[in-house]
Amino acid sequence: MTDVCAVSLDPIVYLNGELVPLSEARVPVLDRGFIFGDGIYEVAPLYARESGRTAFRFPQHLARLARSVGKIGIANPFDDAGWRELIDRVVAANEADGGLPADQDAIAYIQVTRGVAKRGHAFPAGIRPTVFVMVTPLHLPDAAQRAQGVRCVSAEDRRWLNCDIKSVSLLGNVLMAQFAAENDAFETIQFRDGMLTEGSSSNVWMVKDGVLSAPPRSHKILEGIRYGLIEELTAGCGIRFEAREISEAELRAADEIIVSSATKEVLPVTLLDGQPVGDGKPGAVFAALYAAYQRAKDKEAQVAQHAQQGVENESRERLTV
Repeated sequence: MTDVCAVSLDPIVYLNGELVPLSEARVPVLDRGFIFGDGIYEVAPLYARESGRTAFRFPQHLARLARSVGKIGIANPFDDAGWRELIDRVVAANEADGGLPADQDAIAYIQVTRGVAKRGHAFPAGIRPTVFVMVTPLHLPDAAQRAQGVRCVSAEDRRWLNCDIKSVSLLGNVLMAQFAAENDAFETIQFRDGMLTEGSSSNVWMVKDGVLSAPPRSHKILEGIRYGLIEELTAGCGIRFEAREISEAELRAADEIIVSSATKEVLPVTLLDGQPVGDGKPGAVFAALYAAYQRAKDKEAQVAQHAQQGVENESRERLTV
C-alpha cells in the first residue's frame, strides 16, 4: 500500500459541474448545507485491485443516498448510472493529476445540499442542489488493531430522532467522537434510554453464546451498508443473527462486541469503559466475519472484472463487424 506521505494533499474534486483542485473549490456562504446543515452525504469504499478499482456495495450506497435525499425533499441530482460515471471521472482525474496511485484503496465522498438561497428556515423554491464529490485515500485498521481489538467508551445518545437519514448535521456525532478522543478510545458506543443504538460513526454488534445481535433497523440508527452485508455473511458462516433491542446490561455482559463501517470494515472491541469484553480478546465470530468480509470484497472485484471484460469483448466485436 502506498504511504500516505506520497499521496497529494490537494486532490481533484467535483463541485457543481466542474473538476477543480480541492484548494480551489468554493461554496457560497448562503449554501444551506453551510447555514443549516441542510443536506446529506454518502461514503463508499473503492478497493484497488490489479484488475482495477471496485466500488464495494455501490448499488446499496446509491440506494441509501436516494433514500436520504428523498426523506429531506431534495431531488436526486443523478440516477445510478450518472453517479457511477461521476465517481469514475473523479477517480480518473485523481489518478492522472491528484496524486492517487492505482494501488491505493480510496473513499468516495458524496455530498448533496439543498443549494444556495436567502436565509430562511422553510425550503426555498427553484434552487439547484449543490453537489460535491471527493476521492481520498482509505487507510483501514491495521493488523495490530484486528489482533488486539480496540478500546471504546460509552455515553448517552442525545442526538435527534432521524438518525436513519445520513445528514451532514453531524454535531452530535462529532461530540461523541471527541468524547472518545478525550478518553483515549477508538469509538463511543451510545445508549438511548438504556438500549444500544450505535457508535459515533459505526454500527455496533453483540455476540453472546455464538449468536450475533444488532439493534433493529429504525429511525434511531443509521443503517450502515455493512448492516445488510454482515446479515448476509452470517448466513454463509453458519452464524445465527438476531435484530432486536439490546440493553446496556446485555452489551456489558457480551462475549464479543464488534463495530463496523465503511472505513473500519469490521473491528473487535476488547475493552469497554476500561472493562474487558468477554475474555478481553477478539473472538471467533469476529474472525469468521472478517474473513467472510474479505471474501466478499474479492468476489465483487471478480464480478466487476468479468463485467468489464464483457464490455471490452463486445466493443471489439462491434469494431470487427
